[in-house]
Amino acid sequence: MDRRRFLGSVAAAAAGAGAASLAACRGRPPVLPPGELSGTSFELGHRLRDGDLATPDETREVPVAIVGAGIGGLAAGWKLANSGFGDFLLVELESEAGGNSRAGRNAVGSYPLGAHYLPLPTREATAVRELLAELGVLQGDPRALRPTYDERYLCATPQERLYRDGRWQEGILPQAGVDAAERAQYRRFFEQMAVFRRRRDAAGRRAFALPMALSSRDPELLALDGISMRDWLHAQRFDSPQLHWYVDYACRDDYGSNSATVSAWAGIHYFACRDGEADNADSDTVLTAPEGNAWLASGMLRSIEARVGERLLSGALAFRAALNEDRPQRGRVTIDLWLPAERRTLRLLAEQLIWAAPLFLVPHVFGGEPALGAAARTYSYAPWLVANLTLSRFPDDRHGAPMAWDNVLYGSSGLGYVVASHQQLRVRPGATVLTWYRAFAEMAPRQGRVLLRDTPRAVWADEILAELERPHANIRQVTTRLDVFRNAHAMARPVPGLIGGAARQLFAADGERLRFAHADVSGFSLFEEAHFRGVLAAERTLGRLGIRFNSSLS
Repeated sequence: MDRRRFLGSVAAAAAGAGAASLAACRGRPPVLPPGELSGTSFELGHRLRDGDLATPDETREVPVAIVGAGIGGLAAGWKLANSGFGDFLLVELESEAGGNSRAGRNAVGSYPLGAHYLPLPTREATAVRELLAELGVLQGDPRALRPTYDERYLCATPQERLYRDGRWQEGILPQAGVDAAERAQYRRFFEQMAVFRRRRDAAGRRAFALPMALSSRDPELLALDGISMRDWLHAQRFDSPQLHWYVDYACRDDYGSNSATVSAWAGIHYFACRDGEADNADSDTVLTAPEGNAWLASGMLRSIEARVGERLLSGALAFRAALNEDRPQRGRVTIDLWLPAERRTLRLLAEQLIWAAPLFLVPHVFGGEPALGAAARTYSYAPWLVANLTLSRFPDDRHGAPMAWDNVLYGSSGLGYVVASHQQLRVRPGATVLTWYRAFAEMAPRQGRVLLRDTPRAVWADEILAELERPHANIRQVTTRLDVFRNAHAMARPVPGLIGGAARQLFAADGERLRFAHADVSGFSLFEEAHFRGVLAAERTLGRLGIRFNSSLS
């Protein structure tokens, strides 16, 4: 997508030499800052895989069960509650809701553990705009072409920069040392993306819409799902190394996979789907907060509780689900939950089930539905690592563009870092948190998961600090804490064949008593996709129950 120019600057604080640098001068390894190694529930996930869970000792009836309280599950509950229906239970494996949009907190402030921004929503993302209006962030008519947004959530400038060849530059697309031929390829690439952005089919549908379910079904466009983004670039005679790096970075950032493993449909969708505008911001501005997207998750949860009361059961592992076609409970869905804090099993009998947990769990839970299990096994998932570095002050900076919200290191295994306190810098400089990301796109996902499982925090901490020493020579001296968060199955990978494949379509269908509401149903993990799937599942559920509602999707 086109990258904006930035205004303003933030002065980096100077830092004196400390004990760590002295130790390094004497040949001893520097002392690492303290911190924790945490992540999604590895142990409970392995227990689900091993299948050694007890028989239920209690049965509870509920009209609607929602399994998974990430963005999809919260969106489903939010839509049910907004429609006046409160007879549902929201079940979550982790100790709190939010999924990939959870946050951490310390004395310095809040910081993301996953997703950290939301681009200005497109006009098709009507449910997202409705939510933003309810939260007071979108001001005025949510269906306006160019709404006004709360300035506190519009990312402050400068928004992004790139560290390359010992200097920082504004924007992420490489500029220094790029010759005229490569710049011509830059222009041609963005011109082609603009053509895709404007393209409509005979039915008036956008070629690449967000939510993706509203995209054109033109066979010529769907054929792009059969090849990789890298192959498409070569077929279009794009051979600029810097352009290839840029597109590869975009794929790693949004999909956790490189351009050689992301389908061309998904790769082009990244650049062509967004056309959101604002009355008080440039079109490529993003909405963000210190806690990342956790404010959106907590906002939906508060909305649910305000309307229908507490509906969240956290710390509960759904390990068995059955549609009961040939059982006495015919007409209801059985969901068995392991409650580790109570060391017991609870059985739910539901008229309707919204499965808003990741699809890789389906083969382990829906044992009586082999078609669903087989479809889920065609999915591939990218592991992720997120580290939050608490700093006593900003680190020394190399030459070039000033500190930005998003800071990318060219040629790095990591994706760079965002400054969690960026929105507050003008009023509270000083201590801060840097949130650093890594997608293991250079290796097979299984290999990445083994690495996540077996690598100690100290090894991660040393590698992260070594990487950040390139642009920030004194990063070790100013880092007071370094916490590492692991996510073994962070997001579905939109590999060639997934978007247009039968497996994904199976999960997108509306079942009689079961429907799926995770971003996986779209084939990739974006807030807008998860929210759309949750709201769509809720509206289909209300329809099945015969309850009237006003749609948020039209």
